[in-house]
Order: sequence, then C-alpha cells, then structure tokens
Amino acid sequence: MPSAFSDAGPSLTLVNGKVLGEHGICEALAISGNHIAALGSSAEIAARAPTGCEIVDLAGRTVIPGLIDGHAHLDREGLKSVLPSLADCRSIDDIVARIAAIARTKKPGEWIITMPIGIPPSYEDVLAGIAEHRFPDRHDLDRAAPDNPVYIRSIWGYWRSSLPLVSIANSRALRLAGIDASTVPPAPSIEICRAANGEPNGIFVETNKMPVVEHSLMRRAPHFSASERAGALAASMQLYNRAGTTSVFEGHGIAAEVLDAYRQVRSEGRQTVRASMIFSPAWPSTSAQDCRALLNSWGHWLAGKGIGDAWLGMAGIYGEIDDSIERDLRSTAFPQTGWAGFHYNSSLPREALKDVLVEAARNGIRAVGILPNMLDLFAEVDKIAPIAGQRWVLGHVVSLTPDQVKQVADLGLAVTTHLTAYIYKRGSELVDKLGRERAGEIVPLRSLREAGVPISFGSDNAPLSLFQSLSLAVHRRDRKGAVISPEQALTREEALECATLGGAKLTFEDGKKGSIGVGKLADLAVLSADPLSCAPDELARIEAELTIVDGRVVYRLEDGGRR
Repeated sequence: MPSAFSDAGPSLTLVNGKVLGEHGICEALAISGNHIAALGSSAEIAARAPTGCEIVDLAGRTVIPGLIDGHAHLDREGLKSVLPSLADCRSIDDIVARIAAIARTKKPGEWIITMPIGIPPSYEDVLAGIAEHRFPDRHDLDRAAPDNPVYIRSIWGYWRSSLPLVSIANSRALRLAGIDASTVPPAPSIEICRAANGEPNGIFVETNKMPVVEHSLMRRAPHFSASERAGALAASMQLYNRAGTTSVFEGHGIAAEVLDAYRQVRSEGRQTVRASMIFSPAWPSTSAQDCRALLNSWGHWLAGKGIGDAWLGMAGIYGEIDDSIERDLRSTAFPQTGWAGFHYNSSLPREALKDVLVEAARNGIRAVGILPNMLDLFAEVDKIAPIAGQRWVLGHVVSLTPDQVKQVADLGLAVTTHLTAYIYKRGSELVDKLGRERAGEIVPLRSLREAGVPISFGSDNAPLSLFQSLSLAVHRRDRKGAVISPEQALTREEALECATLGGAKLTFEDGKKGSIGVGKLADLAVLSADPLSCAPDELARIEAELTIVDGRVVYRLEDGGRR
C-alpha cells in the first residue's frame, strides 16, 4: 500500500467507496495534513487510523480529484444574489410592486438597482414571460419609486448568448445621468428608445454582449461595492464547492477590485477554492511604446509562476485585440468593471498588443487570449520571441481547422473550452455557419487530445458546474437535440481528466493536484453519482456530497453545505 504518513498519522480517512486514483481504482484513502497519505483497501486504511481521526464511510460513493475550472469567473455567481431579483415577475404590475417594496426600505434619493427582467440563469425569451409583452418604461418605474432613482440592469450577454441587451431607468435616474431629448447615443450599438415627443422613455437597447450602457450613459448608477464583492466571492466559493470544484483558473484576467475581494476573503479565512489568476492590465493608453515601457517597469513579477501560493496566485497577462469605441466607453468607468471582473482597457489595437506580447515572451511572461484572432498573433510573436515551454493559453476555443490544431500543438499552447456556449447553445448554429463537411472543426476535443494539447474545461459561470461540460464533451448534444460532430467526443475517463488534471496543467501544477495520488494535495470531491457509469442524462446533474480542499472538509451536503 503506497503511503506517506506524517508522524501524527492520518487526520481524515475515506473508506468503503470507489476512489478514482491516478494508478487505478481503490476503496479508500487517508489524508495527513493537507496531502493524500495513502491509498488502498478499506481494511488497510482503517487500520492505520489513530484515535480521533475522522472516518467517513463512503457507502459506495465515488471519489474524484477536485474539479479545476479553467475559465471560471467565480465571483459572478455570488454577485447574482447581491441585487434584488425580478425573476418571479410576470407582468409590469409585478415589476412595479417589487420595486415599490424595495423603495419602502430606502431613503428618498437612494438608488435602487435590480437584476434584469427574466428568468435566470439564461434569461431566454424575456418578453414571452411578461403579460404585456413589453418592457416597463420610465413612467412605470416612476409609479414604483417616484422618490428614488431606479435602474434595472441588463444581463451579462453571454448568459443568453443572443442579443440585444436591455436596461431601464426611471425619470429620476435619467435626470441624474443627464439624459434628455438632446442626448445622442455614444455608439452605433446603443439605442436610446424615445417617446413620440423625442423624450427618452427610459429603455436602452444595445447590441453588445458585454454591456456598455451601464458604463457610459448610466455610469452614475452605483456599481458593486468592495464589501459586496468580497461577500459574494465567499458565497460563490461555497456554490462551486457544491459542484465539486476546488480550484479555478481565471483566464480572462482579474481586475484590481476582484483581486482585492480575493485578498479580503483570504485574510478572513473564508477561502475554500484555490485561485490561479491572470493579470488584467488597465493600460492608460493604446500606444505600443507606452504599453511596452509599462510592462518592462512592473511586469517582471508576472514572469514564470508569478507571485502567491497554492491558494492565491497571480502570473501571466491577459491580452485581447480591440480598439472599438465600445472598449473606450466601458473603460471610462475604471476602476469599476461590473459583471466583467476584468479591466476593459486590458485590450489593445493589434500592433500594440503584438509588441506587448513579444516583450512578455522575452521576459518569460505567459499570455492568455480567448478570441480566435489570438492564435495567429501568438504565432507571429513566436517567430520573434519563441514561446515554447511557456504554455501560453488559448481560451474559449470555438472551432479549429486541422492545420490550426497542429499550430496549437506546435506552439505548445494549452486550451480551455466553453462547451456550454459552443456545443450546447450554439452547436447547430455553428454547423450551419461552417457547413456539415466542416462540423468536425467545432470544439475538436478528440483532434486536440490526439495532438497532445493540454485541454481543460471552463464553465465561464454559465452554468458553474463542470459536470455540464463533462457531459457535453462525451455526448456533444446541443439544446435542439442535435449531436455535434460525434467523432470529436471524448470518453468519460478522458473528459474527467480534462476537468481535473487538464486544469492543473494550465498552471504547471499537475505534479501537485488534479489527480488522486500519494503526496498530492488533498483536494477531493465525493459525488452523488459515478461519472464513469451513471445514466447519460444524469451526468450533467452530478453534484458533490462532500468536498475537501487542502485536507479540510469545506462542503458537506448533510450539514446543509455548512463547513
């Protein structure tokens, strides 16, 4: 029996289960401190348990390594409960009554900010659920709260993956924002809806998946406070633990306000999910020379594994090509980022970003990009300053040709995939766009795996459970019931590896976590069903019944989720 017991012996043992170890299946394991100390039979492990050691009878349940989310946006889940919900409103009168109730708890002049109209998490067919089949306007909201500015926020567009986004303000909010009949939309993607007399009716419509109105026209409306972000982050961690997630990789970059929230949660002893973060720079200009100079002056701390520890670390830099007016408008709200949690001005024009990434490559600073146009840019950078061995990351993989798969492998990239967006929500759409003869290019997991590319699954917080991703990787069925390029499917074992060890490879931590082996960190999840043998329709619904991080129980179903 492999073992690595400390002098004190194990502190926690799990027996009578199905432990999916890195070298095969066994019945039991022992934890000593924050590491896995032994694997073996239930009799062997129980015999080594000293007095006082907690023994958990698994009763046949399956134990897997803790899931590692390769693109999490972990903080968003808790933020969804910070603002009052309108999810149960089915008419304009319901909305008015709900906001009027909120107004009774506010002082005159205090802002009322709510969640969007519609049913979460995706907010599909919003008006189909409203009796009048229209949005409320400023006058409806005035009835609800004549003495308070009211703003109904739009959704984060990727929750639904379809446009437009709609937000609504009452008359008092419009006055505070300085919006009147003479106000011109700040971008072609924004419409200020108007009454017959030309006055704004309070409804804003935009064709942006990342909201712009709240950061421009309505930037006077309060954003999430520091205390709200910290509280939401701690709440999010418990929800991710419930889904069996024990680590996240924040591949879209982290803004200062989210980093501050992480620091607060950590200092208060409430962190229950390990976080590896990529820096989201707030470039003060789009000049390549200025950006390169700034990277040279402060960027050295992002090199290699960066700074931090196994709980909270920061390394590498996020990059995105964008010189649009919407980018500039969102950036005016700095340091506030809304739902994003990353700085909007971390994006740059292409040539400026190329110069920055060349400098990063020369200094051992890994880069992460999530848009398809980043692959060619990475290849151009590699010709000037080789990135081999740095394991740069290409996220949100939508489709890749066979030549691009080879290019990803040759560059030594790791990839993260968002299967809910590109298989479940948009699978049939992408088949129509590419043509059936090219359907195999849509999230080509099998091709990437055979090319030796490290693959991880990212939830993008839509939804947060990686078991949805695991199920989609195996069955590849979209919401219309169509099977999308089944030749690119993975086995259940392979998919589980992507959701665990694949995530660890994003941060070169596969020697420490991502699988169950003696000496590895004791990050584990005891599941409601066996992902290797449960019914196909059960796979996406699996949850954790017990989650352990760093050798400590952080979620237990029988305690109602309390630690």
